[in-house]
Amino acid sequence: QVQLVEYGGGLVQAGGSLRLSCVASGRTSSTYAMGWFRQAPGKEREFVARITWSGRITYGAASVKERFTISRDNAKNTVYLQMNSLKPEDTAVYYCAAYGYGSSWSKADYWGKGTLVTVSS
Repeated sequence: QVQLVEYGGGLVQAGGSLRLSCVASGRTSSTYAMGWFRQAPGKEREFVARITWSGRITYGAASVKERFTISRDNAKNTVYLQMNSLKPEDTAVYYCAAYGYGSSWSKADYWGKGTLVTVSS
C-alpha cells in the first residue's frame, strides 16, 4: 500500500498563490507517477496534473496548465503543485494521487484524503 498526505491548503484571495505538497510513504516503489485531482462543490472530480518519477508531465485543462506547475522531489517522495493567479473557480478539495505501473492519467490507484483550497473574490 501507498499512503499519501497532502499539505498546504487554505484560504487565499483571488490572484494569489498557494503551493500544495504531498508526501508519499509505504510501497512507493510500486508507483511510477504522482499527481493531483480536484473536486469543486457539486462537481465531479477533475484531473489537474500528473508527473512521473522520471519527470514526464501531463496537465489537465488548459486553464490549469497556464497557472499551475507540478514538480517532484524523488528523494523526499514528494510532489508539489504551485498554483498562481488563483481564481474563485479554483476552489475545491485537492487530492493527491499515485499511480501504479500501467495506470492511465485519469485513473489513479492511491489517494490522499484531500486538502481544501478556498479562493475568495
